[in-house]
Amino acid sequence: MPRAVRFSEYGDVDVLRVEEVPMPDPGPGEVLVRVRAAGINPGEAAVRRGLLHERWPATFPSGQGSDLAGLVVASGPGVTGFRTDDEVLGWTDARASHADYVVTGARQLVPRPVGVPWPAAGGLFVAGSTAWAAVHAVGAGRGDTVVVAGAAGGVGSLAVQLARNAGATVIGLAGPHHHEWLSARGVVPVAYGEGMAEAIVAAADGARPDAFIDTFGADYVRLALRLGVEPQRINTIINQRDAVEFGTRTAGNAEGADPEVLAELAALIDRGALEVPISATYPLTEVRAAFRELERRHTLGKIVLVPGGPEPSAVVSAGR
Repeated sequence: MPRAVRFSEYGDVDVLRVEEVPMPDPGPGEVLVRVRAAGINPGEAAVRRGLLHERWPATFPSGQGSDLAGLVVASGPGVTGFRTDDEVLGWTDARASHADYVVTGARQLVPRPVGVPWPAAGGLFVAGSTAWAAVHAVGAGRGDTVVVAGAAGGVGSLAVQLARNAGATVIGLAGPHHHEWLSARGVVPVAYGEGMAEAIVAAADGARPDAFIDTFGADYVRLALRLGVEPQRINTIINQRDAVEFGTRTAGNAEGADPEVLAELAALIDRGALEVPISATYPLTEVRAAFRELERRHTLGKIVLVPGGPEPSAVVSAGR
């Protein structure tokens, strides 16, 4: 039978279970996808731990996962854009992609270009749409110097590349073990910690940065302000408190959640203009280990689940 990740109470990774579930059935406007890859994200860990209960409460038993890539198995009534065995990538809003099979809206899927590896396709949506929105929010462009905090993480590793593609000089804040990766992609690496502000100014040839993207939290909004960056050219995806206090931007996944954006990012990967670094892949049964690694917050790029579940046996498509 198909399997899916479930949890029935808030808690640490130990509350996660991989359970057998009925085969999902696509309704009108929906597509059933056999999942080949599904990224994991810090927000999913926060939901599972109950840290976002006031904003996004879980209904138990809860599934998890937004990112996905896989093969179309069946379509519901009204779906005309996809056929059986089409290769797709996209997302679900139902906390359900960490599974062998998932049903999602046809408008939340785009074709997978041949040059996009399955792990990259399955880990693209959340990080990619967030990075896209952040880079656009600060208006990164030719002649700008843009600082990215958390430059080697899932969102940061894409944001530095998108800002570079826009013509900006990019300074990436990351641990020394990620500096080689950043340098190889034209990013000026700076280690976080003591003396970071001075190092940023030095990397910017003594000038103040034009824009700042915070993907980590902590006090990076305040650091950006101390460096002289205008609030409207600071974007944080985590520190909502400082964003409200100082009037900075908070563009993220909600602003980038669009199939046209996803298709644009996939096309960039297909032609070699964007890379989704994959630090590790895990089978569905090792979802706990995958989240343990993620929550250490030292990962380069993305961690992706690769379900590899059973072939569909008897799936009736209402749309055919």
